[in-house]
Amino acid sequence: MSSQPSNPADPQAGAPAKPAKPVNSRRGFFLRLLGAVLVLAAIAWTAWYFLDGRWYESTDDAYVDGNVVQITPQLSGTVVSIGADDGDRVHAGDVLVRLDKSDAEVALAEAKANLANTVRKVRGLYSSAAGAQADVAARQVAVEKARADYERRRNLAKSGAISAEELAHARDELASLQSALTTAEQQYQTTKVLVDDTVVASHPDVQMAAAKLRAAYLDDLRTTIVAPVDGYVAKRSVQLGQRVAPGMAMMAVVPLHQVWIDANFKETQLTHMRIGQPVDVDVDMYGGDVTFKGKVQSLGVGTGSAFSLLPAQNATGNWIKIVQRVPVRIVFTEPKQLDAHPLRIGLSSNVEVSLHNQNGPMLARQSPTAPVLNTDVYDKQLAQADGLIAQIIHANMARGK
Repeated sequence: MSSQPSNPADPQAGAPAKPAKPVNSRRGFFLRLLGAVLVLAAIAWTAWYFLDGRWYESTDDAYVDGNVVQITPQLSGTVVSIGADDGDRVHAGDVLVRLDKSDAEVALAEAKANLANTVRKVRGLYSSAAGAQADVAARQVAVEKARADYERRRNLAKSGAISAEELAHARDELASLQSALTTAEQQYQTTKVLVDDTVVASHPDVQMAAAKLRAAYLDDLRTTIVAPVDGYVAKRSVQLGQRVAPGMAMMAVVPLHQVWIDANFKETQLTHMRIGQPVDVDVDMYGGDVTFKGKVQSLGVGTGSAFSLLPAQNATGNWIKIVQRVPVRIVFTEPKQLDAHPLRIGLSSNVEVSLHNQNGPMLARQSPTAPVLNTDVYDKQLAQADGLIAQIIHANMARGK
């Protein structure tokens, strides 16, 4: 059996066959490229973390908080006027609620009359003391005269010029006048004690009447309830004609320019956190368009669960370890940002604390040097009452005194 001869016209006849190209060579190249990219990314991330990323702590468990100044009456009364509603802007001293003044005005008028009457009675005590002193002086003169008459008659009785009966009458007259002098001196001392080392304005009776007038005056002023601070009205619950009692919450005033952030960090995030470290705050209301600048003001002295209404009982046996959160207060350092982008209490936010500067303390080292929040809208009330008291005392004094 002979083999078939090759065709001399075929150019590939007798040529060696080429090796087939590997199918997965291109796939391997891309896998190696992807591996290189992942390695470089891991190196870059590691470098970023150790050089910069690990010096930041962030949380989204953070909310806007602030002072909520409750407006409550200091005395009972009926609401006759409401000066502001929810969302209204008010300034310190603006009238928020007015109560019926009828009872307060009656009590004030009674206190004024009582002070005027007391001033006149005390003036009478001073006059009585002066009269008693004059009576004592007159009786002293009478006693001296009676004593001189008795001495003269006693000398005459020795020579028999007068009778013993006449001498006895002179002696009895002297004794009677001496007794009257003693009674007058006691009366003078009794009257003098009531006014000793005082003037009319500082007399205890006048001071007591002035205190009653001061209380009545304050009650009259307190029927007008004013805003103690600048802010915005919230949670108004009082209604016209409502009978209110002391301590009843009628509304609140919220000073939105004094808000802060309460951020709840995990306990493992507080290792390098210090007071004074800078903070970036993003509030969900504005998204990422606005980044508020702030700083750490204080780190909480206990976890949230420790101060809860029902704290955890870890000694009961049914114990599961849970990473706790500690509240951190963050204050805003650029008030103009709050003017341009006002916040509301309770808004959610994201905070990021820069841990680069760790020179600050973890806990406050000094006590506060100024009040956290104060008002001066009530400072002038007593001064006005004292002016009214001085006016009434002056009006009921004797002319020329």
